[in-house]
Amino acid sequence: MADTAGATGPSGIVRDGADPQASRHEAAGDSGTSGVNAVKRRRRRIWRAALFAVVAAGLLGAAAWALFGPRLLVVRSVIVTGTHLVPKAEVLAVAGVRPGTPLIRVNTARAAARVVAIPQVRSVRVTTSWPDRVVIVIQERTPVLALAAPGRADGQVGEGYDLVDADGVTVRWAARRPPDRPLYLTAVPAATLRGDPDLAAAAAVLGELPGWLRHSVASVTAPAPDQVTLRLARGITVLWGGTDRAGAKARELTALMQAHLHYYDVSAPGSVLAK
Repeated sequence: MADTAGATGPSGIVRDGADPQASRHEAAGDSGTSGVNAVKRRRRRIWRAALFAVVAAGLLGAAAWALFGPRLLVVRSVIVTGTHLVPKAEVLAVAGVRPGTPLIRVNTARAAARVVAIPQVRSVRVTTSWPDRVVIVIQERTPVLALAAPGRADGQVGEGYDLVDADGVTVRWAARRPPDRPLYLTAVPAATLRGDPDLAAAAAVLGELPGWLRHSVASVTAPAPDQVTLRLARGITVLWGGTDRAGAKARELTALMQAHLHYYDVSAPGSVLAK
């Protein structure tokens, strides 16, 4: 029998007027309308991608102009703090940070390396502060000992004192020894004392002394790091030894000095000596 009345579907149901070939095309989405829609969608995607690219390029260009441009986000001021011995003008000159430089181009590590080379500077921190400022924070060296030295300030002639810190670095020269800076007795020139272990031990011992004893020290010698000797007012000598047992040594010395003698040895535990 001819199949002219309809077509049998997958479930066996006959649908009148069904065209199997057309159904297959529709299922595959090959209609003319779907093809046009696909083209339109592709065009919209292309336009959106192009628009996003243009916007991104504009944003990047604006950011680059703001960071590197001649007027925005450039150094307008350099702040220096923590200076007492070193003139701020010297710090600014050595740092080499010029006004008008784009802030993003400031090499803070390089500026810090230049400033820390100043003898009186112990440490330095250089930071950028947006939108237009550089901050230089200085920690200066603190002199703890005085060494007899020829006068050098302003071409003066005669004896004076090099005031050195715990690292043996000469912080400044003084015509007179400050009363709170004991004289360090050594045959080594001040210029070669940087990193000297004997001087470092002497400075450490001074830092450990109780206030009443620290203010009475007139001079210090240290032939070795464990042989620091203090000379006090009224001709009193104290063999302190090394930097260990500072509290115990101070208590022992306090008890021994009740005898009002001229020599005390507290360098070794349990073997104090006075004479």
